[in-house]
Amino acid sequence: MRDELALRRTAREQDDLLTRAQILAAGHTDEWIEAQLIARRMLRVHRKVYLTTTGAPTERQRQRAALLCTGPTAALSHATAAARHGLHVPGDGRIHVTVPYGSSAVDRHAVALHRSRAFPHLVVDTDDLPTVSRPDTCLDLAVAAADPRAAMRSMLHAALGMKVSAQQLLVVMELRRPHRYRRPLLDAARLLAEGVSSALESRYAVDVEDAHGLPRARRQAAVRVGGSTRYEDCEYDTPEGPFTVRLDGWRWHSDRRSALIDRARDNAAELEGRGRLTFGWEEVTGRPCAAASAVITSLRRRGVLLRDGTGTCECLSVPQHGQALTRR
Repeated sequence: MRDELALRRTAREQDDLLTRAQILAAGHTDEWIEAQLIARRMLRVHRKVYLTTTGAPTERQRQRAALLCTGPTAALSHATAAARHGLHVPGDGRIHVTVPYGSSAVDRHAVALHRSRAFPHLVVDTDDLPTVSRPDTCLDLAVAAADPRAAMRSMLHAALGMKVSAQQLLVVMELRRPHRYRRPLLDAARLLAEGVSSALESRYAVDVEDAHGLPRARRQAAVRVGGSTRYEDCEYDTPEGPFTVRLDGWRWHSDRRSALIDRARDNAAELEGRGRLTFGWEEVTGRPCAAASAVITSLRRRGVLLRDGTGTCECLSVPQHGQALTRR
């Protein structure tokens, strides 16, 4: 006996999608399914998963279909989870789904399938579509990166974009204990705890400081300007007093008040004899070696003893850079 009412209710709850098993359980046959497909009253999205409305599936329907075709124990993850949490990361257009290691799920067209031994430790938000949590998504994206520096950048970018704290990252890494990039990812969490608060600051920490073996700066160092407390992005201690590196994200806060505050900080630094350099997005991401060299030269002039040859940047192996790019 066909239960059309129950089938329609199921489709409505699943964003107008049904599986073959659900259709057969309602009393229909494979021949009935084929007739609906021929008449274009249904569309096959994946093998044994069908859209019951006309037109191309929406992004949400694609996500639901990916979950339906991979089985009951699955969650949206990686770039797909990040997008659901409000963060865009470059992807290949596929829907990313994570299942437990050993699952019988098979690869599908337009679905990126990930198997995780740590699936029991994943926190899955199930209020809507099952989706891996923000902290777990940060770790997934970082572990999938191509190299350690890319992993650090990925984790910081994701954590800042999805408002994940350093403590949340450390809890996730303790539960799941990633073998790949564990040390760089712990470093990324530490940078977040130290006060890295923007994409530009994270790129400076990873691509300028760490890559070229620079000492770690103090983040968000408080200074008094005109009776008010302001915060410098990076501050290094030197025998001649604090040396500041200011990261100028002017394109994101170019209003008059912000410009006035920046000028006041510059003037205060000059009057107090505090050395400073200012870098923008172009220098930090496009010319990180030159930025590192400028910082090193400034620190040496102020009596900081630095050691040659540490860091991971390829330019460190080039003779003309070997003496300039050093670490304390």
